[in-house]
Amino acid sequence: MRRAILVMLLTASAATFVVAQSDTLDYAMLGRIRDEGLNRSQVMDHVSWLSDVYGPRLTGSPGIQQASEWTMKTFREWGLANVHQERWSFGKGWSLVHFEAHLLEPQIQPLIGFPQEWSSGTKGPVTADVVRVQIANEADLARYHGKLAGKIILTQPARRVRMLEGPIILRMTDKDIAEAETTPVPAAAGGGRGGRGDQAAFRQRLSDFYVQEGVVAIFDRGGDSDMAAGGSDLSWQQQHPDGGTIFPSGSSARDDKAGKSVPVIALAVEHYNRMIRVIDKGLPVKVELNVETKFYDETTPNGFNTMAEIPGTDLASEIVLIGAHFDSHPYSTGATDNATGSGAMMEALRILKAVGAKPRRTIRVGLWGGEEQGLLGSAAYVRDHLADVTTMALKPEHAKLAAYFNSDNGTGKVRGIWLQSNMAARAIFEQWMTPLHDLGVTTIGPRSVTSTDHLSFDNAGVPAFQFIVDRLEYNSRTHHSNMDTFDRVQRDDMVQQATVIAVFAYNAAMRDEKLPRKALPAAQRGRGTEAQ
Repeated sequence: MRRAILVMLLTASAATFVVAQSDTLDYAMLGRIRDEGLNRSQVMDHVSWLSDVYGPRLTGSPGIQQASEWTMKTFREWGLANVHQERWSFGKGWSLVHFEAHLLEPQIQPLIGFPQEWSSGTKGPVTADVVRVQIANEADLARYHGKLAGKIILTQPARRVRMLEGPIILRMTDKDIAEAETTPVPAAAGGGRGGRGDQAAFRQRLSDFYVQEGVVAIFDRGGDSDMAAGGSDLSWQQQHPDGGTIFPSGSSARDDKAGKSVPVIALAVEHYNRMIRVIDKGLPVKVELNVETKFYDETTPNGFNTMAEIPGTDLASEIVLIGAHFDSHPYSTGATDNATGSGAMMEALRILKAVGAKPRRTIRVGLWGGEEQGLLGSAAYVRDHLADVTTMALKPEHAKLAAYFNSDNGTGKVRGIWLQSNMAARAIFEQWMTPLHDLGVTTIGPRSVTSTDHLSFDNAGVPAFQFIVDRLEYNSRTHHSNMDTFDRVQRDDMVQQATVIAVFAYNAAMRDEKLPRKALPAAQRGRGTEAQ
């Protein structure tokens, strides 16, 4: 009997502990947030301004500055506080002024393509023969010496183009959700990184060789970044159908070498492959090409983050930070990557202002630059506000950051949140998500995910989370491609995404305690913070 009483007491004590740890949610305010977000959404207008009017938003370009000025003006019109830019050094800016390319022989054909970021230009229209070049070592350099002047070169073999089939549009199924709720065991670590310095040195040697030999331009078939990291040609194709879509990869120099290399143009693989096949038949291929680009010296720091906030009340010195990367690649207008995430964050703050929310903590938005070049903007914010991750020396604001929430996977609806291995946050998010189940927000993924700005904060030891969203066409069609346009953005999903983010931000700002933290990471001296 005494044992039974003890068990009953322990059970009651545990239940009391759970209740004590639960948040007291303001369901009346959550209802107003839902009503405003779902019934009077302006999110698509934000995305259209950022993509249709001001896209692309390449860091260091006039486009991203204009987009930021419009965003700050909009924030001020909504009555947000502390609207400003925070600048950091980036390097030379770049923009495309003019591009056209036509196949002349064997037959006329306009070519689908786009110059590589920070590519130099051709100094006017040129007509040139196209030749196939295969250079792997110093002996090959000697073999091609004196043979490439005035030529456009193809340096890759043809790539298979698969039919448009399989999971091109990815909405999460029950199977996908079940997989997201697991933590896969990491594969065994591979071998060392030896030889990479030699490879980089040879790539620079090759770039210099092309300049010295008088090469007009390099045509690239795009999309080899995954393969360079060890993936297969087939695995890349399975995720990225072609059909005239181009997936440029790589970047020319933006330091003092900017503009001094041979122009590089990514072509639609179908057009690239045609040239290879004609050359293999021993027939001439001739192209007319005109590339004009512009560089912007960094007289003042070219990188910046765009910031604004809703001031808190009794816990105003503590911060709930929400964010998304503001920059994009120049190949299209940067709609799903990442005007959607930025627009959703803007809309979340508009919703909270519209319903008269008075958060206890300050809710701050950060729209980051330089994500596409290695999480540069969010890393700069962490460095300036939170910590030096190379030594893990903390700044005072580190203790004041309650949480960071990020969105950067396209236009899909929020299905849940990645815990980033912060298991202590699970019960909190389960409670927050219960009133959102009807909107499809049900999934908690325990694993740590990478490759976007929440990682900068996770590396500094603050609670940082990425929302799980339906990928839709993000992998297959729009991510880093010439098809990343407003037309690919899905309104209903964006309305849901912004509303859910507003709920998460409000709940985090109202709870008695900041979100729980993992152990402080080890100092990262000697290694970078990027995960690209």
